Amino acid sequence: MTQADLFRKAFFPHVSTAEWRDWRWQLANRLTTAEQISRILTLTKDEQNALQQANVFPTAITPYYASLLERSPLRKTMLPSTMEKTLSVGETDDPLGEEPCMVATGLVHRYPDRVLFLTTEYCSAYCRYCTRSRLVGRHAANCSGNGLKQRWRAAFEYIRAHKEVRDVLVSGGDPLTMSDELLDYLLASLRAIKHVEMIRIGSKVPAVLPMRITPALMKVIRRHHPVYFSLHFTHPDEMTPETVRACERIANAGIPSGSQTVLLQGINDDAETLKGLMHALLKARVRPYYLFQCDPIAGSMHFRVPVAKGIELINALRGHTSGYAVPTYAIDIPGGGGKIIINDQRCVGRDGDFLLLKNFENNIYRYPDPLTDQK
Repeated sequence: MTQADLFRKAFFPHVSTAEWRDWRWQLANRLTTAEQISRILTLTKDEQNALQQANVFPTAITPYYASLLERSPLRKTMLPSTMEKTLSVGETDDPLGEEPCMVATGLVHRYPDRVLFLTTEYCSAYCRYCTRSRLVGRHAANCSGNGLKQRWRAAFEYIRAHKEVRDVLVSGGDPLTMSDELLDYLLASLRAIKHVEMIRIGSKVPAVLPMRITPALMKVIRRHHPVYFSLHFTHPDEMTPETVRACERIANAGIPSGSQTVLLQGINDDAETLKGLMHALLKARVRPYYLFQCDPIAGSMHFRVPVAKGIELINALRGHTSGYAVPTYAIDIPGGGGKIIINDQRCVGRDGDFLLLKNFENNIYRYPDPLTDQK
């Protein structure tokens, strides 16, 4: 019996196992108010105050994910804090400058050969550090299928007209909160555009709503290969039997998955926590891909880790564990500059025709790299 099963018996005794494992039941019964959440979690005074005040960014937690939160640092990612009301230097509602790059409703074209398609504003759970908190969670329920289809038309037309677009990242909100039929329509519409070579789906569903990863969903996605998943994981506590099963189901469907983790103060900003998460992801056949510096959204200072510490953490992984377990540390530049890779300089100088390189133990080694061809 898993932790989630015990939680269900304790706090949802009237709910059957079949209901609990139905992703639609989970969405319909998300915890959104102080009254609902305090029934299952012991709230701090700050959490109570933040939940009772009129927050700009709403709260929503699936019952499944709530089962992980009582003693986990993950609770800070789901429960609001009064610190969200403090606006610090450099923070904005649209830190990545997506709005100026929006060429159609929900379609962001920043990089030459790829677009970001914000297909929905709905998530199964709302992360407090969300880059798009200005957009998501504005509706009590997901937009109707017909409403979304109408909204997507201009985006499809733009992609058809721009043959340089070979890669579409489908995001939101979370596209995996849609019905199988609506997601099938979306993927089929993109796959019908001949110059679209690959489709990526960005989602946190395997972590917060793993029961959504059904055989029927995998069958839908397989029809539109090549499709890739960019999955959002935060902490080893998320790697439950349910989530591991969901990740394995994705891998068995032939869908390559990479993880994206946001570096968060007091949650995952130590080497052992990061190593534990990356190892668990690899065992579930998810490739650690990015470790992102937290974007400077309004009210996020309490989440952000100094960049120097981020570099230290990556150095604490590199050379001390498998290369596959070391994600790329990156910052999505405020103002629309795109992603840049952050590291310390391992090439520390030259000695004639040799480069001087510093390894993970900070020892210096020489690598032959002649300045001119040797004859």
